[in-house]
Amino acid sequence: MRTEVPPTTQPATVAQPATILASLELSPKTRVITVQPPDVEEMSRHNVPAGDYSKLFAILDTHRAKTVARTGGPVTIVTIQEAGLDGFWVHRRLEAEGIESHVVDAASIAAPRRKRRAKTDCIDVETLVRTLAAWRRGEPHVCAMVVPPPAEHEDRRHLSRERERLLRERISLTNRIGGLLASQGIRGYQPLKKNRWQALAALRTGDGRELPAHLTAEIRRMMVRLDLAVQQIAAVEAELNTLLEAEAAEQGSVVALLRRLRGIGL
Repeated sequence: MRTEVPPTTQPATVAQPATILASLELSPKTRVITVQPPDVEEMSRHNVPAGDYSKLFAILDTHRAKTVARTGGPVTIVTIQEAGLDGFWVHRRLEAEGIESHVVDAASIAAPRRKRRAKTDCIDVETLVRTLAAWRRGEPHVCAMVVPPPAEHEDRRHLSRERERLLRERISLTNRIGGLLASQGIRGYQPLKKNRWQALAALRTGDGRELPAHLTAEIRRMMVRLDLAVQQIAAVEAELNTLLEAEAAEQGSVVALLRRLRGIGL
């Protein structure tokens, strides 16, 4: 579940660093970086090939150097990007470079009724910058920021998501096999039973014929994929059970330590 991050506002002081706001549009081929330096109305836009993060950091460093020369004080960079297919590795990369990064839920940014967006449309990059500026001013309702999970927690989610996809694949293959057999007047075949291969060879059509050769070959290929899906579901569930047992053991040790406490000091 996504959690909103409350904006952090600090009173302006002489020692407070100047802030450069930047938005990142993470399209598959090109990264669009829009930069808003402090006390400058016009935004600058840069296109960077996807994956060329040395150029991205060079652009941000150039803006930082210009701002330092203009203001004569420290400068921080704050970025915003939409939550999407890139996951959170870009956010972690920015944070590792000392850049404050935020990930926004695009659906939480209001759009005019006349400009309704499809779910696949990206938010305008300048709108992202303005949204970030309003959020930092203490306007929490302009958007909902996402809390990026730790890398190990994000990796753990792949197991449950893979299990869901495999279960859907198993259901789809089972239904497809049943539909093909129903077209020949055959019902009640169970492609997940242990004797499924022997039972398939013994099937006869509604008018008493053996299954047509090409239809049989197609069903056999689907059953091979079905067998693989069943095996992979078992492997994924075994991994999930191992994780759950480890978490239960860890929680049990913490509970045991708490039970041994006689009191809690200041």
